Amino acid sequence: MSETAEGATAAPPQDGSGGSSSRPGVREVLAAAVASLGGQERPGQVRMAEAVADAMGDGVHLLVQAGTGTGKSLGYLVPALLHDKRVVVATATLALQHQLVERDIPALLEAGKHVLREVPSYAVLKGRSNYACLHRVREGVPDDQGALVEVPEGSMGSQVLELRSWAEEEAERGGAGDRDSAPRHTDRIWRQVSVSARECLGAAKCPFGGECFAERARDRAAKAQVVVTNHSLLAIDAIEGVPMIPEYDVVVVDEAHELSARVTQAATDELTPVQVERAAKRAARHVAGMEADDLADAADELRDVLADCEPGRLDPVPTAVADALALVRDSARTLASAFGKDSGDDAGVTQAKGWVQEVFSTAERMAAQSDGDVMWMTLRETGRGGVMLSVAPLQVWGPLRDKLLAEKTVVFTSATLKLGGDFTALATTIGLKPAERIGEDDAPEGRSGSSERGDDVQPWRGIDVGSPFDYGKQGILYVAAHLPRPGRDGLAARTLDEIVDLVDAADGRALGLFSSRRAAEAAAEALRQRLPHLTVLAQGDAQLPELTKQFVADPHTCLFGTLSLWQGLDLPGETCQLVVIDRIPFPRPDDPLMSARQRAADRAGRNGFMTVSATHAALLMAQGAGRLIRTGTDKGVVAVLDPRLEGTSYGGFLQASLPPMWRTTDRAVVLGALRRLSGTSSR
Repeated sequence: MSETAEGATAAPPQDGSGGSSSRPGVREVLAAAVASLGGQERPGQVRMAEAVADAMGDGVHLLVQAGTGTGKSLGYLVPALLHDKRVVVATATLALQHQLVERDIPALLEAGKHVLREVPSYAVLKGRSNYACLHRVREGVPDDQGALVEVPEGSMGSQVLELRSWAEEEAERGGAGDRDSAPRHTDRIWRQVSVSARECLGAAKCPFGGECFAERARDRAAKAQVVVTNHSLLAIDAIEGVPMIPEYDVVVVDEAHELSARVTQAATDELTPVQVERAAKRAARHVAGMEADDLADAADELRDVLADCEPGRLDPVPTAVADALALVRDSARTLASAFGKDSGDDAGVTQAKGWVQEVFSTAERMAAQSDGDVMWMTLRETGRGGVMLSVAPLQVWGPLRDKLLAEKTVVFTSATLKLGGDFTALATTIGLKPAERIGEDDAPEGRSGSSERGDDVQPWRGIDVGSPFDYGKQGILYVAAHLPRPGRDGLAARTLDEIVDLVDAADGRALGLFSSRRAAEAAAEALRQRLPHLTVLAQGDAQLPELTKQFVADPHTCLFGTLSLWQGLDLPGETCQLVVIDRIPFPRPDDPLMSARQRAADRAGRNGFMTVSATHAALLMAQGAGRLIRTGTDKGVVAVLDPRLEGTSYGGFLQASLPPMWRTTDRAVVLGALRRLSGTSSR
């Protein structure tokens, strides 16, 4: 028996691709890479690489919490490149995907080439709409009536031409042709040079199939040892059963704390009366009968019944709405059949039929009113009809367990996997349960006998490799226990005073994480009036990359915003010495999906609040607090202005989810620490 990284025992792998037999190779390549990159050995990184190699070898799922500064990408890339079968790496964000493909993997291969027997290949794979479509670029874009137009009218025409020229240059030089490498553009502009999977003619029918960027990307992935993709594409491939990724046995899910949300997002469908109406208009040019008119009438009926509904969850779905959805479904089915089975190589026909089929599949799902789905209505700010129906899965752990965990070996990793001090909360959301665990950290082996899931038991291990940072000395967690509890009327005057005093002591250098845009703007306005010598930026003042650049350039600057700032920002050094969190980020009580999941948990005999709301808040708080300490020399304060973090039954769970910083409720101590850091203590 071989000793695993977390102290449990497991049989050595039979194929020699992981476990103890692979450890010398893992250590050797990792050491060569670290030395070549000018780094130093990190025990947590070594421990992670060995544990990942074991998981890949013995087929047991692994959860790895690797704190900031561990170097987790090398921790899983080294064993992935040494594994004898294809490994898929799935990320939540394009930024990490870009980092892996453009920096980490090339650097690793260059650094380790003298110790690798052969240099493995790698490729990046994205959804089809992320690549420019040469047929659309060269033949034009169908308009709402299905006619091909050479250049869209209006000011965006020149931008579309620029993208078309770029696409031709990419095709000529054999480039990737993907959106990330394109000139600056908006979503609307990009749609003029790309197609969805439903709109695609297919490589066999398309006259430009031999040059197709998406097909070339798939070909490269089919030959690669490591394929880098995203959570959404992984979900479509594994859960929905649509073949998107070449055959593989192992997947590494980085940013795994985002997996449940990303899978939910990928499995969410939306429908608007405008969308139905446009599908009917596009089809009308290609179908001779009255079927397109029938779908247009169904769009009007849907618009009328939704006008009488209140925004929010439809539980139960009103009879009138159900009848309208059934009418849309039936009309779309009939219209799709009227196209015939083969649309040939006519892009206008293909696109029109694809739109109708999309309407049909979404309306069919909504009309079914499955117990496994949640449906709700929202008001849109613009657009005729102004309403949108959405449907999302009530839970995703079941499909993840049945379609991914049962078929593949999965390594989940993130800086925030342990919520409340252990892996249980997050593991449950991705299809794993405590009863299936066969080892955690350095606890003795503890395989349990029975599981409520019977034959579907998926054994797993959890390991926390720590962080090279000394959080107890580098950071302070301050809970402003003297402030009033947050209410519905925005930030209280005392809370605004607290923010002003904290930011003044830090002399700027503050990242404000707020639960609402209104709160962020109110705090920014108060600072501008009372601390005019500081620069205060609020989300919405400009694009986020521009705001971040300005924030980093001037230490006497504050950046305030909402959820998009809570995770992903990397702000090392004196740029950020104060992180302000205005309130515990529980989901809104009227959030249709979260409230439905909480009620389902209560009905199942679990504590819905802790299972859903507290877990959601803990994950966001851990990510938000993680913005403070990004290097071994960073120092600062995370200030939580919500007194509920102290003295409540859930406060301990939330605090246990945060980095192990020194904790205090003493306002004077915190202000003094910030003044010393900023050099304003003599003022």
